[in-house]
Amino acid sequence: MTTTATRRWIFWLGLIGFAAWDLVHSAPVNVRLEPPIIASGSGLPSQGGHCAMPK
Repeated sequence: MTTTATRRWIFWLGLIGFAAWDLVHSAPVNVRLEPPIIASGSGLPSQGGHCAMPK
């Protein structure tokens, strides 16, 4: 194999290996308990930091 093909195989094997390791070691995600993307945030208006914010 050429060096480019070898590097490509090493990259993909490393990426797949990391994804498999992460999947095994991380806690499962319950998507039914997560808020919808439109409802992200605390619901409270942010305080200060920008001159164009409504008062």
